[in-house]
Amino acid sequence: MKPLGAILAGGAARRFGSDKALAAWQGQRLIDHVRDALGAHCAAVVICGRAGIGTVPDRPEAGRGPLGGLNAALHAGAARGYQRVLVAPCDTPVLPAQLLAALAESPRSVFVAQLPVLGLWETRLAASCDGYLASDGRTSMRAWAEHAGAGAIDWPCAIPNINSRDDLAGLTGFFP
Repeated sequence: MKPLGAILAGGAARRFGSDKALAAWQGQRLIDHVRDALGAHCAAVVICGRAGIGTVPDRPEAGRGPLGGLNAALHAGAARGYQRVLVAPCDTPVLPAQLLAALAESPRSVFVAQLPVLGLWETRLAASCDGYLASDGRTSMRAWAEHAGAGAIDWPCAIPNINSRDDLAGLTGFFP
């Protein structure tokens, strides 16, 4: 069974200055680039951390960073009968198809070492993530990955992560 795809889109985008998920690149919103990339490898795609129809609120509440979005994705996947969730942030519009395929085919939880917010997670970890977030409030994706026993995948190419308008302008040489 293909995994559920989940886009993490709950950040405040302070460095960007506006809602970067809705920023345009190559005629599409950043979030749409990510949705299309995940859609090629997933049975369905949900958006975590945004208000609106068809979205999943961060868990246990907003403000927990990407880990709150991942926790929401784990619970959404489990509730829908998925065993795995392929997660990507909304600000990574250039996601290599080969990398997404490798992640989607993994039988266990794995993340990209250079960008730990990008990974595949087993939904059986949902309750553990609840407990982890409740225990001491740490929201580091790397710390969570270590706690969960997830494997790291080294990816040899840069994966652009848009944090500022300059980052977006620098995408000129990248083509999905």
